[in-house]
Amino acid sequence: MNLVADAEPDSLWRRHVVDLMQLVPLVPDIAGPCVDLGSGAGFPGLVLAAATGCEMHLVESDKRKCAFLQEAARMLALPGVTVHAARIDAVVLPPAMLLTARALAPLPELLRHAHRILAPGGVALFPKGRSVAQELTAAAAGWTMRIERFPSVTEPDSTILRLSEISPVSALA
Repeated sequence: MNLVADAEPDSLWRRHVVDLMQLVPLVPDIAGPCVDLGSGAGFPGLVLAAATGCEMHLVESDKRKCAFLQEAARMLALPGVTVHAARIDAVVLPPAMLLTARALAPLPELLRHAHRILAPGGVALFPKGRSVAQELTAAAAGWTMRIERFPSVTEPDSTILRLSEISPVSALA
């Protein structure tokens, strides 16, 4: 199904599993649902569900990938995982305490989703690459938020953003 581009097992493990395990210490103490947008191969949603035991909602519009995610959750014995075969704008989700997305969209678009999906006090974790500074600048035109940056331990040019208190600039006027 071409879920990931890596052909080598060592590269697959480091690039996807080890890379996303660094998110675990950044997950706040939460009591409530978590959402992963554009789940694809289950990164980071399935990894975080397995590592934290949180109730995880995986949102993916590709039905073939959804079938994979459901089977992977079953094989990993993750009963708290729910797969939503829907587009992000159309899915109905419970208010989330944690939202993740990896390699899905530029930050301004992710913030639009986060504002709609996150519960009050919720946190978004977004792994970002080289363009993080430009994405933050673009986002500042339309959004306010509390920003925490964490350097990636597996990718020197990458950053993990932990965002909270997300609101559109127009809401402040």
